[in-house]
Amino acid sequence: MSAPQPGLLAPLPAASRYLTFRARPGADPRAALARLAAHPHGEALVIGIGASTVAALGGEVPGLREATPLAGPGQAVPATPAALWLWLRGDERGVLLHRGRELAALVADAFIVDEVIDGFVHRGGRDLSGYEDGTENPEGAAAIDAAIVDDPRPGLGGSSFVAVQRWIHDLDALAAMGQAERDGCIGRRLADNVELGDAPPWAHVKRAAQESFAPPAFILRRSMPWAEGADAGLLFIAFGRSFDAFEAILRRMVGAEDGIVDGLFRFTRPRSSAFLWCPPLVDGRLDLRLFDET
Repeated sequence: MSAPQPGLLAPLPAASRYLTFRARPGADPRAALARLAAHPHGEALVIGIGASTVAALGGEVPGLREATPLAGPGQAVPATPAALWLWLRGDERGVLLHRGRELAALVADAFIVDEVIDGFVHRGGRDLSGYEDGTENPEGAAAIDAAIVDDPRPGLGGSSFVAVQRWIHDLDALAAMGQAERDGCIGRRLADNVELGDAPPWAHVKRAAQESFAPPAFILRRSMPWAEGADAGLLFIAFGRSFDAFEAILRRMVGAEDGIVDGLFRFTRPRSSAFLWCPPLVDGRLDLRLFDET
């Protein structure tokens, strides 16, 4: 029986390394994916496959699509498709560096590394803004219901869809704000993480409240801070049983519904956005039966 990739539901690790790949022109991805499927799998690795790779296989994953650009009043979210995405999880950055090199070499005949980002835990689970991240994340059965596809078809049940965005923070802009304005952007007090009773309409907690959508837009977030040179921000990762909930939240955040832009945009911007499909596991290996007959 197929099961979700365990790293998807596991608590965040101390360190992460994210590898995003584009397709090598003219290459057939079948052999590379077969090697990846045979690679030992556990909590230490999560694999996502892009729509372009599925198309190259001549297959179809119901619900898989590319991200599309979104725009609101003065805001824009780009779409940056990816052919393959690997999330390496562990305790030490150097170990993840070498594991990433091994995995990149394993698929190098079909995929080229586009981007490598290292993630880390900040102050026990806070964003670099200082605020707690993922406060209302679903847990237990609710997390499974939000993130895992429940479908009897072989190779589909137990899978998940993931949205991956790299947000770049303007920490100088954040530092220039008064504390009340900062709290208003989030809708929570920095001091104790308590939600503001008088939060402004543009507060993130109001724009992105998952239960306020119809139907409710529950997603499982597994985001981590990142920093490279002078740039820093949040690698936002959201797993879902479809992309619908994530897209509904993002449309409201950019103000596409009512012209009210989420307060987060006052100090941070998304610089990439990709949609991928995370196959389930069967007997500890990637279950790629959807493509067996292609």
